[in-house]
Amino acid sequence: MQSRLITGYSFWKDKVLPIALVITLGFLILYIGLASFGLIGLDQTSYANGSISRWCERISAGIFKEPINSLSNLGFMISGLLMFSILSSDCKNKYNVNNFYGLTPISLLYAGTVVYLGIGSLLMHGTNTNWGGWADNLSMIMYIILPWIINIGEMGRWSIRKFIRVYIIIVLIYALSRWVFGSSLGINLDLFGLSIGLWIISETLYRFWTSKFRWFSGFIGFVVAAVFGITPIEIFSNFDKYWWVILFWLPALFSRYKPVKKRKYFPWFFLGMIMYILSFIIWAQGKPNSSYCNPDSFIQLHAIWHLMTAFSTWCFFKFFRTEKLINSE
Repeated sequence: MQSRLITGYSFWKDKVLPIALVITLGFLILYIGLASFGLIGLDQTSYANGSISRWCERISAGIFKEPINSLSNLGFMISGLLMFSILSSDCKNKYNVNNFYGLTPISLLYAGTVVYLGIGSLLMHGTNTNWGGWADNLSMIMYIILPWIINIGEMGRWSIRKFIRVYIIIVLIYALSRWVFGSSLGINLDLFGLSIGLWIISETLYRFWTSKFRWFSGFIGFVVAAVFGITPIEIFSNFDKYWWVILFWLPALFSRYKPVKKRKYFPWFFLGMIMYILSFIIWAQGKPNSSYCNPDSFIQLHAIWHLMTAFSTWCFFKFFRTEKLINSE
């Protein structure tokens, strides 16, 4: 996809960061105000005050039902705001190559979804409501589908307009389905887990694209699933639950062209992946049935997961900024 600055770039260059900052602070002020007057979280549906949440922290009667887990989401907001700051100050000499330099539709979308990761997760941990959980899941999907759609868009020679259209359609379908049918969307589809696989598959294909490897690339998804504890034996023994593995071949289907750009994977891509895998291990221990769970501690493992994954989003932002034309050297 050819990099393209947003319309009216000169006008927006000095305004994007202040606008993002105002929106972020405005959300926090609005949340605190509504919660202080008891106007948010009235339909608390998950756990009673004083009980232990499914993410280990004890439920509070205050404005944040899970105080530590809620406030740790500031990490995402800070990460996203730093991205807006860097994008606003970029020089023009790389704008025509990299979609993560300057104020492009893709760079703004990425930074915005990172900020919303913090907002969505705070709504879930702060209110302990079903609608808060919906906002949290939506924020996760809005972020995790971006990398693999970017990769497929590059290898499919999509226009920016087509990329945005596909992204919006997927988000809207997920948002409605998640609200009506719940986390599996009524069809046993784990879109978040699938998207992690699609990212690694499409990233590997982006790096090693050949016409033959294109169709082999789907098998990489089984390796990714195994890393997260889902073995091929389990998949095929419960295919009604894991039928979505057939979608591992989506990148092969749409990635018809060899990329004309390349990325530098060390250190940022590997650092981001290592941080995410380590944070996933910590996330798995941050539950009530874990011996590491201390519901009254100021150190909550789920909060650490938030901070580590927030740093991962920063690493991947830096990674995408390494992209340049293959013949540029």
